[in-house]
Amino acid sequence: MSNSSSITEFILLMFTDTRELQLLHFWLFLGIYLAALLGNGLIIITVVCDQHLRTPMYFFLLNLSLVDLGSITTTLPKSMANSLWNTRAICYTGCAAQVFLVVFLASAEYCLLTIMAYDRYVAICKPLHYGTLLGSRACVHMAAAAWASGFLYALLHTANTFSLPLCKGNAVDQFFCEIPQILKLSCSDTYLREVWFLVVSFLVVFSCFVFIFFSYVQIFRVVLRIPSDQGQHKAFSMCLPHLVVVSLFVSTVIFSHLKPTSISSPSLDLVVSVLYSVVPPAVNPLIYSMRNQELKDSVWQLMTGCFPKQ
Repeated sequence: MSNSSSITEFILLMFTDTRELQLLHFWLFLGIYLAALLGNGLIIITVVCDQHLRTPMYFFLLNLSLVDLGSITTTLPKSMANSLWNTRAICYTGCAAQVFLVVFLASAEYCLLTIMAYDRYVAICKPLHYGTLLGSRACVHMAAAAWASGFLYALLHTANTFSLPLCKGNAVDQFFCEIPQILKLSCSDTYLREVWFLVVSFLVVFSCFVFIFFSYVQIFRVVLRIPSDQGQHKAFSMCLPHLVVVSLFVSTVIFSHLKPTSISSPSLDLVVSVLYSVVPPAVNPLIYSMRNQELKDSVWQLMTGCFPKQ
């Protein structure tokens, strides 16, 4: 192929060429997808319907569930359809849209996780100022900033990636379209663009990580001074789910993009990409509800139709 204008579709990497295993992959991903839809959908509906959950923490959790639903919907349905119909193709515009949405939703999620760290910091370290610092208007502005930052970040990287001439075929070594794999198809020198992408991504990830880290340093200093074990347990229960989600998200994304080339292989890339694009959206609702009795009670009331009268 001489240039990107002649490319009408890309060929995605399949998990297997065996028909029986393709169908197994379809049913496995379908189960994960339905679990993600159920878990995140229940959180969204519960937070919207239960007025007792109209707090900043649950408002940001609602936004996180929306991001997770969008994230897993961007990658899994196409992969499942390809396995079911034994095809590997995705159209050019579909690939570009997938790249944009993957970067947009991942960036927005990381911004939301950073904001949620701030929410935990204010709730534990500055409880008397919680209503002032995290009023309804401030929460809406912070959530909007997270979505807008993700949108602009994704727009910049998607435009930069697809402005390159592509002449090294149209086979993408991944089960969905992502920027590093698209850059490998360019016939121009992409070294500087790859370095620029990694540097910008690292700066964004590192700055948010530093903010989260120092927020939790302050949180743990305050929690360890709480005299009662019950108070400490309650504070840790508020923070532990967020820490687990952040650790899972950051570790898989960093390993996926910064792992040594000596250990890189298509099989390993597939496994790692599943870890950061499929697993978090599916398990986040479970992580956040496991140690949150208030959320579990509200979900149960929603399912049984017995919300208390306001």
